[in-house]
Amino acid sequence: MSKNQVVRKAVMPVAGLGTRFLPATKATPKEMLPVVDKPVIQYVVEEAVAAGLEDILFVTGRAKRALEDHFDFNGELERLLIEKKDEKRLKEVRAASELATIHYARQGTAKGLGHAVLCAKQHVGDEPFAVFLGDEIYPEGSKVLARMFEVLSEFGGSVLLLKKVSKAEVSRYGVAQVKATAQSDVVQVTDLVEKPDANEAPSDLAVMGRYVLSPAIFEILENTKPGRGGEIQLTDAIQVLAQGKGPDSAGLVHGLIYDGVRFDTGDLAGYLETVVEFAANRADVGPEFKSWLKNYVSTL
Repeated sequence: MSKNQVVRKAVMPVAGLGTRFLPATKATPKEMLPVVDKPVIQYVVEEAVAAGLEDILFVTGRAKRALEDHFDFNGELERLLIEKKDEKRLKEVRAASELATIHYARQGTAKGLGHAVLCAKQHVGDEPFAVFLGDEIYPEGSKVLARMFEVLSEFGGSVLLLKKVSKAEVSRYGVAQVKATAQSDVVQVTDLVEKPDANEAPSDLAVMGRYVLSPAIFEILENTKPGRGGEIQLTDAIQVLAQGKGPDSAGLVHGLIYDGVRFDTGDLAGYLETVVEFAANRADVGPEFKSWLKNYVSTL
């Protein structure tokens, strides 16, 4: 993919079953679990919109109706709030449905993240696009995406978000083999390994849940066989681009090294930490909550 192309569309795979949160996610999408008073996925959509992406495709599966309803208008609820003259909550309810132009594609069978991204091919077309994993929140997400877009504009190809992790954590992520560029926060990705053993990881730079991808990824995904876990891995397809074997001759892969705060709501401990930190930082409930929290912690 050539340089200086504008990213207009975001793809958000949300078809996962959320088994780590059962039984809460038996009938409720994990993306709809609340962080204080907004579902996780709304924070992610707000990040995309703040970065200028207002065309969003959710790749969904079964039991995701609540997510679709959340970003739709609810006339009955809005009429009730109007009658009660509750302008504050009316504004908050309408905000979710007015954030962006949202589309939906069904994944059908859960065949992995790579397959979920492939489901976006028809909607994305022949242009670069961003992929957001719906269980990660970045407090300054729009700035992260803006910097990734700058890297794309300069180098072309695809851009991954990378973050240093401990040796004990590398087996949870795709890990990048890299070489330096003239910019301290940008590296060229030359290879990727999905969830390597700690002693076999090529670096300590793990791939985070934000990607800016060349449309060349779709042809590769169509020819990617199931890998780890019997699923079509997005990492395997990006690896082809990184090794210069893809259909896009300009399809190098670069990584933006991120050293800021990241909230991972994908497991129970991370989700609880996110709720506590977001609640503590809220102007309305924060002071009272922190006071209670200090007293509670002192009793442990």
